[in-house]
Amino acid sequence: AALRRTDVILEVGPGTGNLTVKMLEKVKKVIACEIDPRLVGELQKRVQGTCLANKLEIKVGDILKTDLPFFDACVANLPYQISSPFVFKLLLHRPFFRCAILMFQREFALRLVAKPGTKLYCRLSINTQLLARVDHLMKVGKNNFRPPPKVESSVVRIEPKNPPPPINFQEWDGLVRIAFVRKNKTLSAAFKSSAVEQLLDHNYRIHCSLHNTVKKIQTVLKNTGYSEKRARSMDIDDFIRLLHGFNSEGIHFS
Repeated sequence: AALRRTDVILEVGPGTGNLTVKMLEKVKKVIACEIDPRLVGELQKRVQGTCLANKLEIKVGDILKTDLPFFDACVANLPYQISSPFVFKLLLHRPFFRCAILMFQREFALRLVAKPGTKLYCRLSINTQLLARVDHLMKVGKNNFRPPPKVESSVVRIEPKNPPPPINFQEWDGLVRIAFVRKNKTLSAAFKSSAVEQLLDHNYRIHCSLHNTVKKIQTVLKNTGYSEKRARSMDIDDFIRLLHGFNSEGIHFS
């Protein structure tokens, strides 16, 4: 994390504070977010009466329902069940932070860094990589934990792209969501689903007050050259071009 003396660190799920204490020794402040009141008590007891106590701020509650404070870096052994929503909460957070060093379940971590054409490449991969640079730092075997869990873990570094790409993320995600529902299907087939056609027809009427969306969708796919492409092999630039193609014909995804 390359922690600095002047840093404010966000930690999610500090538990009994093993990592927290190490960080308190190196930084200006740690904001620890913990949902379990019993662990909050343990953490408070651990620093009470020490020179570290005034550098620790504890927020009690569900991090997904809490407004994130200002911080320079996020360092956390994250509760794995909130991995995906927390990553996107982080990436859409403003002002920008320097980096996040997070431990995830191994397969989730590998999805974050997966490249087009690989088995684990999915909506999570492309959405994260649109907004950030993601690096797999190290594997952490289950035997490093007491008691050992059933899954292997990995540590990942996430650095937000600043400035972010000039894209409406809600629309982007709407397009990517449709494409990845059946990532092995051609886009032409994916967009023929009646639910997709109804959604885009509704949006199209709002934006243009016109009909005949179905034909227009297939025309855009054909004109952009993506009709026979499959989501699993498309990269960020491909999806940007496709979104631009749809938008320029008045078709929106929000």
